Amino acid sequence: MLAGELRLGGARVIVAERLAEPTGQSRGLGFTARAMEVFDQRGILPRFGQGSTLEISPLGHFGGVQFDYTVLEGAHFGARGIPQSQTEEVLAGWATDRGADIRRGWEFRSFAEDADGVEAVFATPQGEQRVRAAYLVGCDGGHSPVRKAAGFDFPGTPATRGMYLADVVGCDLKPRFLGERLPNGMVMAAPLGEGVDRIIVCEHGTPAGGRSETPAFAEVAAAWQRITGEDIGGGRADWVSSFTDATRQVTEYRRGRVLLAGDAAHIHLPAGGQGLSTGVQDAANLGWKLAAVVRGWAPAELLDTYHSERHAAGERLLMNTRAQGLVFLGGEESDPLRELFTELITYDDVKRHLAGIVSGLDIRYEVGEGEHRLLGRRVGHRTLTGPAGETSTTQLLHAGLGVLLDLTDDAEARRAAETWKDRVVTTTAVPTAEADAAAFDGAAAVLVRPDGYVAAVPADAEELRTALRRWFGEPLDDRNGAAA
Repeated sequence: MLAGELRLGGARVIVAERLAEPTGQSRGLGFTARAMEVFDQRGILPRFGQGSTLEISPLGHFGGVQFDYTVLEGAHFGARGIPQSQTEEVLAGWATDRGADIRRGWEFRSFAEDADGVEAVFATPQGEQRVRAAYLVGCDGGHSPVRKAAGFDFPGTPATRGMYLADVVGCDLKPRFLGERLPNGMVMAAPLGEGVDRIIVCEHGTPAGGRSETPAFAEVAAAWQRITGEDIGGGRADWVSSFTDATRQVTEYRRGRVLLAGDAAHIHLPAGGQGLSTGVQDAANLGWKLAAVVRGWAPAELLDTYHSERHAAGERLLMNTRAQGLVFLGGEESDPLRELFTELITYDDVKRHLAGIVSGLDIRYEVGEGEHRLLGRRVGHRTLTGPAGETSTTQLLHAGLGVLLDLTDDAEARRAAETWKDRVVTTTAVPTAEADAAAFDGAAAVLVRPDGYVAAVPADAEELRTALRRWFGEPLDDRNGAAA
């Protein structure tokens, strides 16, 4: 995702992928509403082969307590039934179509940083390779060698329990979509089709360190039988992995010319399928900023907003997954908490709050002064009609540029934005539907960042210029096209 974003921004990028081939494994089986919006704003959704017919689920859960996410306008639990392997394939294709250089079998070893860039060392099928670049981004998972080599602090809470995740065949399991809590632990089971079931096994009383990092199916079957009394040993596993409830987050997302995104920056209990989606949002936030700095039209300080915005989002992710773990995985001692939680979740205000947290729809970045309710929030999908015909906020973001929505045919605003035309597209249009008009809440103009978040709702041209400078650097000199 980050590679595609960087290419949209005009930066050259190499992806060093340790694996020679994709594993085909799919820990994730979909993505949240906010990640789906991110894909949509880049025109990626049709690549999943289902276009607008992706299986959208209005029902989600928090800590195993199910509720309807559509109580919050525009919210849903997300797209289900999309294997992570398919998501990886789609994003790799999108990135390479835009010119990203993906090098498989390249394993990171070390790096050195100086004032002008970084030099990274990789073990490859052709021997040791060195690459010189302006920046290095570790998107290399929870055990991140890049994070360790760069010396990032990674505080948090250690694992207290280990769990198994597996796709099993021939076990004839009854569905346990939201999990079943039993005296010895919790199990989940969901049919994936063609005789395959996805299972999760969490046994009480077994420390995290007592489980194999690459467990055998026999270990999983034994734990399943101890919890449920059912013998699944006659089946087999397509693949097995283990995970824990360890919760950690780096104290900074950037150290000089090294940055982190996704699981390299934060690890947590996989509650609600938020990990993949949060990583996608990290990439969408960082990509346009890093490309702007690399191309020279934005100062390096713009990258500091990546930390301030996404670290705060990561903190809420860790908070909510820890809370879900207490509600969902605890034994009898957690029963009163579950009962209270089940009562609270009947209230619409509680549903709205929890749906916003898990979907990411409650995110609001600090983008500057102003009180308009759109400031710092992601602009939703809105249909617009103007001189050029009908368009939408989603379609306008496909190119990965900033967007100035001129909603009142304001010639002064358009003139103010003209000298940023290489970075910001100006569209004069009005909302097509009454609901879309209400969503803009009387705004005369709205400046939208490439990641879809509202940077400014300016009252006049001077406020607009201030916001353009902050987020898009210095304007072009009309005389020669150079930065003024």
